[in-house]
Amino acid sequence: MIPELPFVTVIMPIRNEEKYIAGSLEAVLNQDYPAGRMEVLVADGMSTDRTREIVQRMAQGDPRVRLLDNPGRIVPTGLNLALRQARGEIMVRVDGHCIIAPDYVSHCVRLLQEGRADGVGGPMETVGEDPLSQTIALAMSSAFGVGGSAFRTVKDRELEVETVPFPAYRMETIRRIGLFDEEQVRNQDDEYNYRLLKHGGRILLSPAIRSRYYSRSSLKKLWRQYFQYGFWKVRVLQKHPRQLRLRQFVPPVFVAGLAGSALLALLVPAGRVLFGLAAGSYLLANLGASLLTAARSGWRHLPALPLVFAILHIGYGAGFLVGLVRFAGRWQQPSAVERLESVG
Repeated sequence: MIPELPFVTVIMPIRNEEKYIAGSLEAVLNQDYPAGRMEVLVADGMSTDRTREIVQRMAQGDPRVRLLDNPGRIVPTGLNLALRQARGEIMVRVDGHCIIAPDYVSHCVRLLQEGRADGVGGPMETVGEDPLSQTIALAMSSAFGVGGSAFRTVKDRELEVETVPFPAYRMETIRRIGLFDEEQVRNQDDEYNYRLLKHGGRILLSPAIRSRYYSRSSLKKLWRQYFQYGFWKVRVLQKHPRQLRLRQFVPPVFVAGLAGSALLALLVPAGRVLFGLAAGSYLLANLGASLLTAARSGWRHLPALPLVFAILHIGYGAGFLVGLVRFAGRWQQPSAVERLESVG
């Protein structure tokens, strides 16, 4: 007799996703995983657009879908709200801004059942819908743009990593590790996965687990996204200092050096030399990376690529520096994380 597959809870923490939620939710409902072994909890952060209306309409046609109110409005409060009501043995997180492959849930379940890791996820293909967002997606998928972010740059092999997007965990793992940190407006997956690693867990990136993510559509939105990534990364590192990596300091060190030399240039002649070296070196590296990227992926991207790369680096670095100031007194103050006492 074939054992019954584990029951899966897909959790979608969303807010104001009217443009993408129908496609994202439809991809979840069209999984090749048995329909009777899956539920979908959509935790809506009190959307002010048509997101709730779209989800409610889709829920009427599929009893697997439940719409939950998330008055906290941010991702971790939505995840925790849904986890307290989840009936699954396995939890899979899916964003309202992405499309998962039809076998996404199946591969997550398979790898977890095989005991390959405690958390699993896959490479994320970043895509754009217009010329600018396509260039942004290209920059976000390049090593120069995002450094050593494996889930953005590694597509062809399995490897153990520090974090993955849209992860899947056994519910027993969540009970052991605790709920998501509700302080983390951004970087909540990073914080959670670092916590998992501290408890001796393993996280696997598998090319079998595939998703497509829609990039930001404007430079302003991209700046805000990466500024917040840098800002909230400070709190992640304060809580998990052993996870510090040199690459995480490159953008803030560059921004600090650029700003410091610019200030010095106003005071002494030597400052102008330092500023010229810092700005010139970055400009050459940026233009070189832009030329190589455009040569591989299309010359139409070249005009915007240097600016997009600069926004990724300077936005993240500036956010990190602001975070260092904002959270200066909190290196010994990790946030309390609530335990998941019971499920179902």
